[in-house]
Amino acid sequence: MSGAGISITGLTVGYGGPPVLDQVDLHVRAGGVTAVLGPSGSGKTTLLRAIAGFIRPDRGRIEVRGEVLTDGPTLVAPERRGIGYVRQDGALFPHLDVAGNITFGLPRAERRRAAQVEPLLELVGLSPSLARRRPDELSGGQQQRVALARALAREPSVVLLDEPFSSLDTALRAATREATRAALAAQGATTVLVTHDQAEALSFADQVAVMFDGRFAQIDSPAGVYGAPATPEVGRFLGDAMLLDGQAVGRTVSCCLGRLDLAEPATGDVLVLVRPEQLVLSEPSDITASVWSVTYQGADAMVRLELVGQTTRLVARVPGDRVPHVGDKVGIAVPAAVRSFPRH
Repeated sequence: MSGAGISITGLTVGYGGPPVLDQVDLHVRAGGVTAVLGPSGSGKTTLLRAIAGFIRPDRGRIEVRGEVLTDGPTLVAPERRGIGYVRQDGALFPHLDVAGNITFGLPRAERRRAAQVEPLLELVGLSPSLARRRPDELSGGQQQRVALARALAREPSVVLLDEPFSSLDTALRAATREATRAALAAQGATTVLVTHDQAEALSFADQVAVMFDGRFAQIDSPAGVYGAPATPEVGRFLGDAMLLDGQAVGRTVSCCLGRLDLAEPATGDVLVLVRPEQLVLSEPSDITASVWSVTYQGADAMVRLELVGQTTRLVARVPGDRVPHVGDKVGIAVPAAVRSFPRH
């Protein structure tokens, strides 16, 4: 699919007070997956509710597949928007079995057809044998997959996911996320996922929109927002990061880690963003640090360091089979180019 699946322009929502969403623009390609990532209270769920038609914005325009759903007096009812919505808790009906939950939103004549249920269960990675179970007989991950199957039952062109994996444990979250992504791709649905989990946003979506205080700070590919953050705040929010004072001249910057290459040219006083995986540890060298803490995580480890003769503390991510000991002296190098921001 190509073209615009969702187009949002100048969206403002205030609930009668200060804006919760402030002149928001967002475009999601048809069949694409966009993750809206931000801290609690940043306006993420309000955005989903506006797309779904649950609230009337103060201003702005929302189009889906080229059809205007919200614009001034125009407000298409939620049930006429062709949009599926999956909430954080799944919101399954406890008195209905799995089949009843999945077919609940279908026309009455279609609800009793088993042929409607089995393909949907298989689509979300569940066995058709679960069709007669009640929600309380399912695991949390199975419940979320049933909620997704219900959202897909009417073959919506757009699916909205409001932190659907946040209540699951780590193993269930990963498996459910993979099944969800596969099911959405199979149906070709345009998808918007709201989450505060950085790893989830980066792994699930092909576009990430970072939201702070009702505005988007950056919209880019996962690699773009992580590797080339627009601001220091975005850089820190997208993962572990250190911001170091530096002096830039063209494509190089001098800081406490020596002279480093810059990804983009800069001049003057800057903040240098360095991620833990960019630090390479070796035998003591020109830049030497003491290891004061190690957090072993199996495949890798987080090593906390203090530069010798300075109070600067750093964090390095190293392979799990090359972990130094507390008290060791190590050399530090940063061979990859780093990002910088003007220091105000």
